[in-house]
Amino acid sequence: MLKKYIVLFLTVLMLTHITASGAAANRLVRVPTAWMDEFETFLMWYAKEKNWDKEAGLDIEINQYNSGEEVLNALPTGAWVYAGVGVIPAIMGNMRSNVTAIAIGASEAAANGVVVRADSPIAAVKGWNKDYPEVLGSPDTLRGKTFLVSDLSSSHYALSSWLEVLGLQDSDIIIRDMVQGLVVASFENRIGDGVALWAPQLYLALDKGGVLAADLKTCGKESYTYIIANTAYANENPEITAKFLSVYFKAVDEYTSKSPEVFLKDYRRFYLEWAGKDYDEELLRRDMKSHHVLALTEQQRFFDESNGRSEVQKDLEAIARFFGNMGRLGKEEMLKISSSSYSSDKFIKLVPPNLKLKK
Repeated sequence: MLKKYIVLFLTVLMLTHITASGAAANRLVRVPTAWMDEFETFLMWYAKEKNWDKEAGLDIEINQYNSGEEVLNALPTGAWVYAGVGVIPAIMGNMRSNVTAIAIGASEAAANGVVVRADSPIAAVKGWNKDYPEVLGSPDTLRGKTFLVSDLSSSHYALSSWLEVLGLQDSDIIIRDMVQGLVVASFENRIGDGVALWAPQLYLALDKGGVLAADLKTCGKESYTYIIANTAYANENPEITAKFLSVYFKAVDEYTSKSPEVFLKDYRRFYLEWAGKDYDEELLRRDMKSHHVLALTEQQRFFDESNGRSEVQKDLEAIARFFGNMGRLGKEEMLKISSSSYSSDKFIKLVPPNLKLKK
């Protein structure tokens, strides 16, 4: 008889646990997000691994895309409400697709560059523009050459910045639009005269005999990745947006509080399990070194609009103007350069400082 009551008690206990777990899961807010296989995605993946999204009452889905352009194209389908993209998709998304930058992913000026082959005439010329002594190439060695790049991406920004340093613009060369993975494969098969890539694919091209002609850093430019939001969704759900950012900044706080080496094994696991790519540890060290993460308080200053246009808005406007002057924007977009909002400080201001991390 006693045994019967014990079995009954354990059964009720199990059912209560299952019901409670199911109810807790039902209370989580589903948050579909879009990312690419690059550094800032690791931070959100790491937060998800730690269940920090669930602690905030969210179920963040981390969906993979090949490029910022692909991310923006998916917006009308409702596939995501927040995303991580490069600077150019952040700008174009605001102009064309009603998205708003709500945080910075990472500084990546050293992670976007142009690679040429070691035997290229371009590689034989260094410091043609004396203000940029580390930059390779000259107008004569570049004109009419073919470069492979994902169009209107951060790596495209690196390519155009390199051309500007050499007194050229996009129309002086042949640009072939291609997804990152195919860019690396084409370079290896000697298709095109050079490639523009973001990390870690940038390092793959260098390891395959390439030479770095320039990156945004050597061209005197800064570049950030951005966390963007579907503007309508963020405005309708400011609390969810703030919670989402809180989860991200927990990972930022954790990452900046330790040596990057501590995260190396997790970083490799992220690429293998989430992106399906097995990079060696030395390449990943280079990738981590080329990205700088900004703390919450620093970002809140950058996004602050209390005295007019924020630093982020000014930076994005300047880059939009740069692309416009290079002939890459249409007439309507040129008219929007000065009036576009680009970013908002509304949500990052709601993120509390000194976020407590789960040990």
